Amino acid sequence: MAGFKGKSVLVLGGSRGIGAAIVRRFAADGATVAFTYAGSREAAERLATETGATAAATDSADRDAVIARVRDSGPLDVLVVNAGVAMMGDPLELDADEVDRMIRINVQAPYHAAVEAARRMPEGGRIIVIGSNVGDHTGFPGIAAYTLTKAAVQGLVRGLARDFGPRGITVNAVQPGPVDTDMNPADGPLKDTLYGLMALRRHGRPDEIAGLVAWLAGPEAGFATGAMHTIDGGFNA
Repeated sequence: MAGFKGKSVLVLGGSRGIGAAIVRRFAADGATVAFTYAGSREAAERLATETGATAAATDSADRDAVIARVRDSGPLDVLVVNAGVAMMGDPLELDADEVDRMIRINVQAPYHAAVEAARRMPEGGRIIVIGSNVGDHTGFPGIAAYTLTKAAVQGLVRGLARDFGPRGITVNAVQPGPVDTDMNPADGPLKDTLYGLMALRRHGRPDEIAGLVAWLAGPEAGFATGAMHTIDGGFNA
């Protein structure tokens, strides 16, 4: 496939799981792909060798590093912000500094990356942020801080869609539910609890999320913007 031949794509947080699947999809579809990583250098190097993509170490908790990485990537046709962390537990016991770090990664980084990308993004450009289905429905206690960040992504996407719409740039969120990754493996301890709440009793696959991202980045999605695209096996149904 060569649906993105000649297109420049940056994936923030692309070394593992959903991010790696997104990198593979765009590379297979002919794009010139760069991606960032934080603590997974070996995985990033393997993925870069496999796909021909360019890997760059970038801390998404560092606003200036994120802005510099987007700026130095040149004019982008597609920006995908996948980097994220999840802190769960009793809010009375969570470390405040770690909660603030999660907010920097999950909320501030997508905002600043999107704004910087839009400075040089051509008409028809695509900005896609990976949120979560918990932005609509928490489902469990102990995820208030994480849910806060994913609900914030919704406001970010709606607002920037209006700001960048006159230039033909779309801004969308993809909201996965349980996906088989290191963070939430299909054989993990939460499986039975999760499946009891889902219409489809299985974890999603990273390539399924990547497929939705690719569609949003492609020409058929030119009229989709400011929207939350939930892909969660019916968790929120």
